[in-house]
Amino acid sequence: QVQLVESGGGLVQPGGSLRLSCAASGSIFSIYDMGWDRQAPGKQRERVATITSGGITNYADSVKGRFTISRDNAKNTVYLQMNSLKPEDTAVYYCYAERILIVGGATNDWGQGTQVTVSS
Repeated sequence: QVQLVESGGGLVQPGGSLRLSCAASGSIFSIYDMGWDRQAPGKQRERVATITSGGITNYADSVKGRFTISRDNAKNTVYLQMNSLKPEDTAVYYCYAERILIVGGATNDWGQGTQVTVSS
């Protein structure tokens, strides 16, 4: 299993920026992808951004051009730089790590979540 600890959430004004971080520990040798999900009250969790161990990134259309995901493999840490924040970005943001299983396939672990609120 993998343990994920998130930080960096908070309250910002529209147009502002935040940088989220997430440090992984445990079975880190098996981690392949890492990334961020978010969930607003009453809504389904959605995938925001992903990054592979080789640095290949993918973003949801709603955040592309505003958010940047990165990772430091030596520190087993993934980051999410969020710029030009909008009220619709308000949600709890969860870090995840995908682990490749010996039996085949993969499984995901998530952090505890950090609240991001965008409001004037």
